[in-house]
Amino acid sequence: MVLNNYRERADVILVPIAGRLTRISPNTITYISLLFAAVCGISFYLSDQSDDYLILAFTMMFLSALFDALDGKVARITNTVSIKGDLLDHVIDRYSDILILGGIAFSPYCSLEIGFIAIITVLMLSYMGTQAQAVGGKRHYGGWLGRADRLMLLLGGTMLQYIMITMFDTREIFEFYLLSWLLLLFIFVGNIDAIRRFQDTWRDLDETESADSEDALPERSTAPVRPRIIESSEDSDDIEWSGK
Repeated sequence: MVLNNYRERADVILVPIAGRLTRISPNTITYISLLFAAVCGISFYLSDQSDDYLILAFTMMFLSALFDALDGKVARITNTVSIKGDLLDHVIDRYSDILILGGIAFSPYCSLEIGFIAIITVLMLSYMGTQAQAVGGKRHYGGWLGRADRLMLLLGGTMLQYIMITMFDTREIFEFYLLSWLLLLFIFVGNIDAIRRFQDTWRDLDETESADSEDALPERSTAPVRPRIIESSEDSDDIEWSGK
C-alpha cells in the first residue's frame, strides 16, 4: 500500500476539509461517496456515446475517493468512531469498487471478461484482509496495490486515456486500451497480494495455535512420583497418587 506512506501529508489537506463538514454525520458522507461512485460507473458506461464522459467519470471518481477519505476524519474529529461505522465503510467501499470497475467493464475501453475478473480479484483481496480478523488473526491490508493506490492509478489512467484519444488520436497500446492494461495490472498484482495476505494470516494462526497449545499443557512436577495411601472409610480402598 504505497500511498500509506504519504497519509500524513494528505492529512494536511483532508483534516481542514473534514473540520468544515462536522455538521454532517460520517455515515452520510460515506453514502455520498457511494453516490459519486455510482455516477462514475454510469459515466464510464455512457462513454461509448462520447469520450467526454471520461472527464465526468474522472471527476466523480475523485469526489468518491475524497469523501471516502473524509468520513473517517470527520468521525475522529466529532468523536463518533464506532464499529458499525467501520462496517458501513467497508461495505460501501466494496460496492463502490464494483460500480467503478463494473462501469469500466461495460465501457468501450475494456472487455467484459477482463473487467469481471478484475472485480473478483479486488473483492477476493479485500476478503483476505478482513477474513484474517474474522478467524482470530490480525487484519491484513498489506500489499503493493491497496484501494487508495488503485483509485489513484484509475484517476491517472482515465485522464491519460482521454488525453491520448483527444490530443494524440491514439486509443490502444498493443491492442489494449490503457484502462484495460490497468485492470490487467490489478488482476496480476491483486492475486499476488491476496496470496501474500493468506500466507501472513496462516503464519499468524500457526503462532496463535502454538501459543494456545503451550498454555493448555498442564504444569509438570519435578518431585518423584510415589503412591500415597489414603486412610479411608471401610467401603473405600482408593489410592491417590501424589504428582501428575
